[in-house]
Amino acid sequence: MSERSGAIDERAARHAFERAARSYAEHSKLEAEVGTRMLARLDYVKLAPRRILDAGSGPSREAAALERRYRGAQVIALDFAQAMLPRASRLQRWLGGGALAVCADMGRLPFAAESVGLVWCNMALHWVAEPRAALAEFERVLVPEGLLMFSTLGPDTLKELRAAAGETRVHAFTDMHDWGDMLVAAGLHAPVMDMEMIALQYGDGARLLEDLRRSGQANARIDRARALAGRKFGDALRRALSGARHVSYEVVYGHAWKRAPVSEVKTVRVFKRFS
Repeated sequence: MSERSGAIDERAARHAFERAARSYAEHSKLEAEVGTRMLARLDYVKLAPRRILDAGSGPSREAAALERRYRGAQVIALDFAQAMLPRASRLQRWLGGGALAVCADMGRLPFAAESVGLVWCNMALHWVAEPRAALAEFERVLVPEGLLMFSTLGPDTLKELRAAAGETRVHAFTDMHDWGDMLVAAGLHAPVMDMEMIALQYGDGARLLEDLRRSGQANARIDRARALAGRKFGDALRRALSGARHVSYEVVYGHAWKRAPVSEVKTVRVFKRFS
């Protein structure tokens, strides 16, 4: 894994998302846009899942679109922050009585092996302390020839904020190639990785910081400073960010398949009698 992949304090991340649950939908514009772009990528995939796991779902914004695309599939929204999940009654109004909302960690999924046809994971894996464990769990629960599709953030994300605030105040994100290696190590097949840069215009550093805070994206690095930075630091940070025309996000996309079972090859010996 890339040396820039900083360790995540999942407990701190969970608390930040719990606090931001009510304001998350309004302030997570990037996640909404990336979810829309991921849905478009399914146009090129032949798949008929009976069960879909929305891993790290938050309010599960793409659940209704996934259900419309795969009629009859059960959708399960899973998140480690309970307050982020849609209420079960609301989810069932969207999708029907089979829909579920589950509070659990991606690294310890409470599902049987080979029980899910599609694992969908939009902008959540960079909040996982042990991404290898999460990928291994995705492989375990996928049915043979099932699909994992995900998005996450790459190393050039928030480089303007990193320059203004300091290295340890911004998460360090995993390189696209390292994600590909982890998919293979997890036993997944035919991984495909790509990335794009998305620039969000702010113009005002305070607006960026508010969006990050109110969407739960606080600093959850294990090596983060525990003391409050103070007003002087905050004012200087906002002034520095106001000079940036935009804020950069490196969005990494990936998908991979669960291998089909290897069929048994039987050797049959044929003897021909010659007269």
